[in-house]
Amino acid sequence: MTETMTESFEAQDDLGLLVARYFDIQKTIRGGGKYPFLIRFVGRLTADSERAYTSLSRDLKRYKITPLFLEEKDQQVIQLMPALVKPKKSNPWINLIFFLLTLVSMLMAGALYSYQGPEPDSTLGYFQLVWENLASGIPFAVSLLAILLAHEFGHYLAARYHKTEVTLPYFLPFPFSPFGTLGAFIQLKEPPRNKRVLLDIGIAGPLAGLVVAIPVLLIGLSLSEVSQIPEFLRAGQAYSLEGNSILYLLAKFFVHGQWLPAPASFGNVSPLMYWLRYVFTGLPSPIGGMDVMLHPIAWAGWAGLLVTALNLIPAGQLDGGHVLYSLFGKNARYILPVILVGLGLLGFFWSGWWLWVFLILMLGSSHAQPLDQITKLDASRTALAVFGLIVFILVFVPVPLQIIQGPSAGLIP
Repeated sequence: MTETMTESFEAQDDLGLLVARYFDIQKTIRGGGKYPFLIRFVGRLTADSERAYTSLSRDLKRYKITPLFLEEKDQQVIQLMPALVKPKKSNPWINLIFFLLTLVSMLMAGALYSYQGPEPDSTLGYFQLVWENLASGIPFAVSLLAILLAHEFGHYLAARYHKTEVTLPYFLPFPFSPFGTLGAFIQLKEPPRNKRVLLDIGIAGPLAGLVVAIPVLLIGLSLSEVSQIPEFLRAGQAYSLEGNSILYLLAKFFVHGQWLPAPASFGNVSPLMYWLRYVFTGLPSPIGGMDVMLHPIAWAGWAGLLVTALNLIPAGQLDGGHVLYSLFGKNARYILPVILVGLGLLGFFWSGWWLWVFLILMLGSSHAQPLDQITKLDASRTALAVFGLIVFILVFVPVPLQIIQGPSAGLIP
């Protein structure tokens, strides 16, 4: 036997002694060659899994080895990988540039939302209109930006608290759109340590964003007036109806003392059946009824609730997907088809859901795999995960937006 091979086996014996401090080793499998790991130990932990992982990873750092804690059927496995996780460096100037572009784009959206007058007949006219009314977009832009910043820095600060490397937020501009942005995201530079860390990072964003979005919405609704939805539109005109979630309906009732939009008539159905049908299908349109005409700040608050709902969809790489995986582990994959079918059916009432089904499939159904997959959620985090799913139900908007076009005759059917 050569000296190198002898040293290799001695090193693996040392690794076995380190692992044995926390693990009752029943079987050892040496890696190398076609196996990407150094060595696998099959057995049972003899210490608390979270503390064991923290201690073992610290012990193995001098060997430049990363441990993985795995569960395979009824077995526990400690797998040693021949490298340390090295987070890649990112360029904060990119984050700043995208943030400034998004700010401008949101100011444009706010200016267009606040503008009341004839529609420009050229692209140059649009730019001129936006430039002349840019200041009027400040209330909307500041309000929505505050919600998005709270959301993304909720993720960021939770990750830094757990000493998990993460990028700064990337904001996505989307000029001449209703919100001026496609949202924002951050990216983990390394896998989370365990499901507890994954949950904390995943849920922190939506909850932080909601803490800002709710006051913004209530302030905006208090500045908004309730008036009649027009029954007639001129040719070329359009009227938009924002969708309703349970939380949004409650907020409108809290501020204005009535369920809005209030239809001119419930027809031959009970109010409860009307509202169930309207919330999930957007039909029948409450033309001629009463509704709140959203102030720009209220529009930003509603958009904040929508962003929270979209992020909390319990699927794939979305925040809600991380919450679901933290709670159910690998069994979460059985819930994904139900979510996709549900969104697909809602797509018949708002076609944007078909795009979201496509995006979820493109992003993949896999979840951020923790380094320690043995450690389960504790009682408080289990309650937090359940609370996150309840929040999703409260803020989910089945039909986010309806656009009613005025026909050539000017009559809305």
